[in-house]
Amino acid sequence: MPGEREAYLAALPAEHEYVFSDVKLTSSSLESARGAEIISVFVGSMLTAQMIDTLPGLKLICTRSMGYDHIDVKHAKEKGIKVTNVTSYAAHPVAEFTFALLLAVTRKIYYAYNQLREGTDYDIRDLQGVSLNGRTFGVVGTGRIGKNVALLAKAFGMNVLINDAKPDETWSSQNGLSYIPLDDLLSQADIVSIHVPYMPETHHLMNAERFAKMKMGSILINTSRGEIVETHALLAALKEGRLWGAGLDVLEEERALKEEIDVIVGERPNIDYELLTANHVLIDHPRVIVTPHIAFSTDEAMREITRVTALAISDYLDGREIQSL
Repeated sequence: MPGEREAYLAALPAEHEYVFSDVKLTSSSLESARGAEIISVFVGSMLTAQMIDTLPGLKLICTRSMGYDHIDVKHAKEKGIKVTNVTSYAAHPVAEFTFALLLAVTRKIYYAYNQLREGTDYDIRDLQGVSLNGRTFGVVGTGRIGKNVALLAKAFGMNVLINDAKPDETWSSQNGLSYIPLDDLLSQADIVSIHVPYMPETHHLMNAERFAKMKMGSILINTSRGEIVETHALLAALKEGRLWGAGLDVLEEERALKEEIDVIVGERPNIDYELLTANHVLIDHPRVIVTPHIAFSTDEAMREITRVTALAISDYLDGREIQSL
């Protein structure tokens, strides 16, 4: 982000040395971090147990993201290393982007744009979409983002269903909503939007069994984590028409997808090549919109990421207690 380095330097204690790098932290670039007491990374940088072990002076890891599955947090804790994340920067941006994806799918916006660019000889019937008003919208996960999505869905005149492993009954009651079991939500919703965090319990939450419970011709939106949706099951649901379409800001193995040159030359071991191929099928699918994990990315969100990350680093350097994962 333009001005990001200057923003951090202005917010951090001046008496310390800070090194900024445009290169993602990998096993190949780890030498640049050797000797660091604090490391701040984004989701594209992996910090495995082996990498953490090669940084003996490391005391704090700050990820500039809400998710932290790119860091071996358990191993860091065992070594006494604190890990912080940013928990509140993207509640509105991601909710807004959820509907950007949904409208792109339901109104065939990208397809229509391409048709117009290619010429005026097109059939408007091919561009016919579906309206959101009156549809049933299912929100899976009602954290900050899920709550905002549910309220936006109500503003579109949709019937909103919600599900969460830890229901917020006070919020749901205040907003005239009721929690229902996930299987019931899937069987009733025309559109299902995923907003749960990624953890072992949510890995492949949307699998072949769950897709089979969805209404024929429904739509899936995922702006959470790619690993929550089983890719092969998603493709099968699209093929059989169980899904009319899908809007995805995240994919399984998306890091490998972004760094395919590294995969080809062998710098990214243990890659599921079949899954990588399936991602390309999704990207090229005529009823799927895929974006490169940018739902969070707004000017306001990036400023908040900078503020919260700089605060955590400053608190640590000044000896104040910080909230660790």
